Amino acid sequence: MRFSLSHILAPRQSPAQFFAMARALGVTDVEIRNDTPNVVGTVPPAEVKAAAEAAGVKLLSINALYPFNVWNDERRAQTERLADYAAACGAESLVMCPLNDGSPVALDEVVTALKAIKPILESRGIKGLVEPLGFPVSSLRRKADAIAAIQAAGGEGVFKLVHDTFHHHLAGETEFFPEWTGLVHISGVADPEVAVDDMLDAHRVLVDPQDRLGNVAQIRALRAAGYSGPFSFEPFATEVQELAEPEAALADSMGWLREQVAA
Repeated sequence: MRFSLSHILAPRQSPAQFFAMARALGVTDVEIRNDTPNVVGTVPPAEVKAAAEAAGVKLLSINALYPFNVWNDERRAQTERLADYAAACGAESLVMCPLNDGSPVALDEVVTALKAIKPILESRGIKGLVEPLGFPVSSLRRKADAIAAIQAAGGEGVFKLVHDTFHHHLAGETEFFPEWTGLVHISGVADPEVAVDDMLDAHRVLVDPQDRLGNVAQIRALRAAGYSGPFSFEPFATEVQELAEPEAALADSMGWLREQVAA
C-alpha cells in the first residue's frame, strides 16, 4: 500500500519536521493545509517547496478550498490565492470541499462553480480534488452527484474525487468509483457509543482493530477495482494531534492495515 500523511495529524510540527517524519516512516507523499495547521497562511510557498525537496517528499495537495460550491467574488479570490500557492510550492492539486452547514446547494450551482474553477486551475497546472462530505448537513454528500457535476462542467481531466472512508461510511455509500478517484483519505472511528449520524471530525482517529468505518473493506474494494493511488491518513481527533510520538502510532496503524488488507 502507498500511504500518505495529512499535516492535520501532527499540526504542531513545522513543515520540515512533518516531512522528515513522513520519510522516517517510508512515506513520500504528503498533504499540507490552510487551516490546521495553516501552512498556506503562515509559511512562504518557496520555503515549503524547499523543505519538501530537501526531504524528498511530494506535495499531493493543499487542503482545502471551502466552500467550493458557493461561487462568488470572494470564492474566486480564494481559489486564485490557493492555486497560486499550490503552483509556487509544488503541490499537485487542491482539495475542494462543499458547504457543510445545512444549507442546500443545487447541483446546477456546483456545476457553475466547477466551470469557474476549471480555468483557474488549468492556467496554473493544478488539479482539483472534489471531496463529498458525508455529514447529514453537507450540501454534497455523494460521489455520484459530484461526478455528474464534473461531467456537466466538462471537467474531466481537471477534476477527480477524494474518496474519504469516513465520509463514505457516513453517507451510507456502497458504490466505488476507482477511475474517478485521485486520492483516498483514511481515518477510523473507535468510539462504540457515538451513532453514525452523530459522528464528527473530532471522532476521527488512526485506524486500528476497533475501527467502525470498515476501512479495511473499503481499501480492499478500491484496490480490487483498480485504484493504485495513495491512502492518506487524515485523523482530526485531538488525542492524535497531541500525541508525543505520532510516528510510532502511525507505524502501528500502517502495519496493521497492511496485514489486514493483504489477509
